Amino acid sequence: MERKLFTALQGDHAQRLNDTLSKQGFRRSQNVLYRPSCAECSACISARIRVADFRPSRTQKRVMRRNGMLRRNATSPWATEDQYALFRRYLDHRHADGGMADMDIFEFAAMIEETPIRSRVIEYTRPAGPGEAGHPLAAVCLTDLLDDGLSMVYSFYDPELMDASLGTYVVLDHIAIALEAGLPYVYLGYWVPGSRKMGYKAKFDALEIYKGGEWRDLGDPAEHKAELHPLSVDPIAEQVARITLPDSRARAE
Repeated sequence: MERKLFTALQGDHAQRLNDTLSKQGFRRSQNVLYRPSCAECSACISARIRVADFRPSRTQKRVMRRNGMLRRNATSPWATEDQYALFRRYLDHRHADGGMADMDIFEFAAMIEETPIRSRVIEYTRPAGPGEAGHPLAAVCLTDLLDDGLSMVYSFYDPELMDASLGTYVVLDHIAIALEAGLPYVYLGYWVPGSRKMGYKAKFDALEIYKGGEWRDLGDPAEHKAELHPLSVDPIAEQVARITLPDSRARAE
């Protein structure tokens, strides 16, 4: 049974709370921060890339060259009809039976726009093809700006461009953005050992995972299959006790 730790993200200190809890494996969804805390497994593992140590593989270099014609445009978190149309095509092709499959345009707008922190929508457009006008959307990523990096909240892309490996490209471009901005990490969300759809995350160099209350190198992905075992789960009271909140040290003094 799925279970989560969560807290509201609101008020004057929302940004600091998001910064602090993101370092402890939490993720943002609109105005809520959450971290999986299932009773029978701990398979959802937060992952991030050390930007300064990252070196692209040959395959990833080919992905960058293949998508060199894309234009990047960072905008305010404001939903558009073009974004929603792309989002629908993506869901229908990739996640037709997922929890977001029934999202309408109003729910999509809420996902994009309901953010109490510094967020951006990063659009990637391509050259127009026959019968097209302007610069059609190829991919979109909702991205949070943290004090130590970029958090990729949710990304989606044109399913007709599967061969372009746009999901990988968007991650690579975020690494480039973070490097230019002097930010040390790109947060990828959760990685699940053995998951085919999330397996691409383990292919990035300099990948760290949040495990046992600390960030550590991924190493061999196969070594983490034990996280699917119920004995890998700490009692929820212990999990809560280990969470550090902003200003807690200052209050103790």
